[in-house]
Amino acid sequence: MVVVNFIIQNILTQAAITIALIAMLGLLLQRKSFGAVLTGTFKTLLGFQVLSAGSAIIVTALTYFGKIFQHGFHLKGVVPSIEAINGQAMNTLGLGNEIALTFLGIFIVNIIIARFSPWKYIFLTGQALLWMSTMTVVGGKIAGFNSVVTILVGSVIGGIFAVAMPAIAQPFVRKITKGDAIALGHFCTIGYMVEAGAAWIFGERGEKKHSIEDIKLPKYMEFLQDTYLSVAVVMVPLFMITAAFAGPKYAGNGTSLNYIMNAFMMGIQFVVGVYVLLAGVRLLLGEIVPAFRGIAMKLVPNAKPALDCPVLFPFSPNAVILGFITTTIGTVIGMFLMPVFGLAVILPGMLTNFFAGGTAGIFGNVVGGRRGAIIGGIIHGLFITLLPALLVTALTSFGFVNASATDSDTIVAMLMYAWILTPILKQFKKGARLCLAVYLKRKTRRNNHPRCQKKSINHFRQPKLLL
Repeated sequence: MVVVNFIIQNILTQAAITIALIAMLGLLLQRKSFGAVLTGTFKTLLGFQVLSAGSAIIVTALTYFGKIFQHGFHLKGVVPSIEAINGQAMNTLGLGNEIALTFLGIFIVNIIIARFSPWKYIFLTGQALLWMSTMTVVGGKIAGFNSVVTILVGSVIGGIFAVAMPAIAQPFVRKITKGDAIALGHFCTIGYMVEAGAAWIFGERGEKKHSIEDIKLPKYMEFLQDTYLSVAVVMVPLFMITAAFAGPKYAGNGTSLNYIMNAFMMGIQFVVGVYVLLAGVRLLLGEIVPAFRGIAMKLVPNAKPALDCPVLFPFSPNAVILGFITTTIGTVIGMFLMPVFGLAVILPGMLTNFFAGGTAGIFGNVVGGRRGAIIGGIIHGLFITLLPALLVTALTSFGFVNASATDSDTIVAMLMYAWILTPILKQFKKGARLCLAVYLKRKTRRNNHPRCQKKSINHFRQPKLLL
């Protein structure tokens, strides 16, 4: 178990190491030279680390924005955090071993299904697999499974999700990337399908469909066609206006800068994060796709790497920002709407709104154009507010107070346990107890029957002694 935990904690959950090792394996299977293997492996590792650095910068900026957003508009409620659920499950509930083994099981089941089924997708987002293993283990415990059954069931369910979600998203990913070399490995795919469906219903079609990427600007605004300038023009004022509502106590962030100026710099930091992230994505894709051909040729024929959502951002950067804004609008509407139906108040999570909302915006744009991305984004925001609100009740029964998760696929997996597997198991236990009671009752009656008693007496009667 120590070795398994070491591998999971130091390799499999470290996405950069995992992807670099997979790139190395792919290059070795292609019998590349030592120099080519070393170069490809290092550039893959470097690309993912640059991507992660960009994500970390964005996370810092959005964490600040989320704080001033809540205080500026006096919002109170549940902040969904799958990281908090993972921490409580591993530390407080002592489910660390089950989560680790389920993580490993999901990865193995993923490879087996990809090898022997038409779904040739290898899920390479290690952190997402950790969240799925956490939710399936907690769900198994809520259902009343023992540890072995929890690990086995969680591995199968998680492995199916790890292959099925990229497969479901792939028709849209082909349109977005104009190719079939990569897949999407992000457990928010059900939310993306909701946006795509809404965009198909309410969006533009045929010749009337206009992509947000093709927007035509007047000459004096042509500078906005630069991705980073357009991001800055939208996000920096958003940071500053929100800071004005929050006031110096919260927007100052403990710095010597004026709180409005601090918000301005945090908005610029967000743009820097986007720049670094997109640079990392380009470097990563330039190495992982050629390297993965070795795995596709030798181990899993026609396999495709399912990568984290930022890999799609360079293909439609304007849709990312539009998706973030419209999803945020939807989550704010949902925050006020959920209590009307007796559900928990779910506060908008800016990290989810950016990464999941931005990716959903790309789906909405490719399906229904600008109108599809706008309407679909608002509906997506409502959807990712509804799911955590439904999950609060299920988690409360297991000791998680005011806790919920974010990624839509992991929530759906958890609700499968709460709404389907748990009732089935309860009925099974009830039926088993009933059958046992009937059996014992019949056995008691048979033993009390006169014939049975006579046989019993004869059976224990001492034999006569022959003199």
